[in-house]
Amino acid sequence: MTFNLFILNFALKLQYMKKIIFTAVILFLVKGLFAQSLNDKSIEKRYFVGSTLFMIANLVDDPEPPNYYQLNLGYRITEKDVVSLELITWNYYEPLGIPWNKKKTAPNFSGKVQALGAGFAYKRFLWKKAYAQVHSTALRQNYLDESDNKIQRGFQLFNTVRIGYQFRFFKNRIFVEPSIGTTFWPVNTNLPESFQVEEDKWNKYFLGEPGIHFGFNF
Repeated sequence: MTFNLFILNFALKLQYMKKIIFTAVILFLVKGLFAQSLNDKSIEKRYFVGSTLFMIANLVDDPEPPNYYQLNLGYRITEKDVVSLELITWNYYEPLGIPWNKKKTAPNFSGKVQALGAGFAYKRFLWKKAYAQVHSTALRQNYLDESDNKIQRGFQLFNTVRIGYQFRFFKNRIFVEPSIGTTFWPVNTNLPESFQVEEDKWNKYFLGEPGIHFGFNF
């Protein structure tokens, strides 16, 4: 019994040490980036506000619009390193893992999902204005039946890896970023049984998601 308690205590301490080391590494990297930022006087416009052209889908009624809205608030740490906060809300009516070639024939949920959340994104310019970006968004999800009655509530961690190119206009006051991405959601909890049945038919990732983001620098 004593030996088992020793092993348990050692495992807990090991996990605690891992968290300390991980936090220290993150703080070291952030400190280094911000130190570099303070020494970089060449960045004229450090901040930006933006969104995505996916909101155009709100004008389409097929059968219902996604009511998708997104607000991005960003900061340029260096010329190549950019971080942003993303506020997102939308509705969806089918499993997110349905591939492009199956979307016309795959069944929808018996209702819809209303998602609301916030995320963090990190962008790295790799060559000229070509970039890679990672997003991680925490979403509270309300599951509604076909009569728009809330059945239950869940949580989703939605992640995206994206590559794209930034076009700048009007002396870098406006930018547009066409991109292609892969999305995946390792955490997706408390779906109603009828929703879960449809969700389990597909992968927990989606390949080839197009995107066109835009923003205003200041």
